[in-house]
Amino acid sequence: MKVVFTVFPETKDRDLQTEINCLPPDAEILRAVYEPEHLDAYYEILSQADAVISDFAPIRKEAIDRMQKCKIIALETTGFNFVDVEYAKSRGIAVTNVSGYCTQEVADHTLALILSLERRFPYLRRRIEEDYAWEMETIQKMGVHRIEGQTLGIIGFGKIGKAVAQRARSFGMKIVAYDPYVSKEVMDNMNVNRAELDELLEISDIISVHMNLTEDNEGLLNMDMFRKMKKQPFLINVARGGAVVEADLVQALDLGLVKGAALDVLESETPDLTKNPLLHRDNVILTPHTAFYSDEAYRISLEIGAYNARYYCEGKTGQVQNLL
Repeated sequence: MKVVFTVFPETKDRDLQTEINCLPPDAEILRAVYEPEHLDAYYEILSQADAVISDFAPIRKEAIDRMQKCKIIALETTGFNFVDVEYAKSRGIAVTNVSGYCTQEVADHTLALILSLERRFPYLRRRIEEDYAWEMETIQKMGVHRIEGQTLGIIGFGKIGKAVAQRARSFGMKIVAYDPYVSKEVMDNMNVNRAELDELLEISDIISVHMNLTEDNEGLLNMDMFRKMKKQPFLINVARGGAVVEADLVQALDLGLVKGAALDVLESETPDLTKNPLLHRDNVILTPHTAFYSDEAYRISLEIGAYNARYYCEGKTGQVQNLL
């Protein structure tokens, strides 16, 4: 059994021991390094795979066409927008992701970002560390508001959206949610008001994005949507960077349509931060796609991905989790 791990150049040397411990002892381990300028080498290694295990390195049609032996693409991530899933399935290749392994971490990260924005931590830290200023006068001019009583709009009400709602309610927030795939009854049972997207944008003080990225919702939050945000909310995105049109968000921040933003993801998984206009703003927080991370969650995601690859290749499909 040849197992190919797809990796980026910066992660090509990462320790795979956790996954290897879950694979058959005689499995042959290969690494396919995704470099746009060397795709032929990437494709060549993928062509040898009985199973592919991936964490964000793209697997598009051109790659799948080379994977003549492959039985499964086992993802170590919840998101799967970097894989042509339907095309892979049409070629007889199963695709799995991991789900629920980091619900607590992402929900905790979301609340931490909300509190940090609302309490103006980026500004206060800069004033102390750069200006050595120990004062409160300027923050009084910025507008700092009590969390209790504010309306949190959640876009995407899956496991993570629900966990965020539970945590936010403990702060006394009002919760509204938009998710066309979740019934009003489910939301009512959690004391969450179901709203259409335009209504949520209009009434929310804080908007938090928790949806999977698909062709239908890519670029959902664009300038047209920012102009519908009547309360100049804070925007949180810990889902996928492609849900937000970055250039439009920059413009919305400059125009005051959005009060501030906290982003764990950007449009690119490998952004050039030296040229990113979201940096060096007192009302923006960036974290490097780490909302999912804890030592425990990371280990679980690696194990699920590896076991999915093993079980599927061994014909134990009943033990495979999260077939897409």
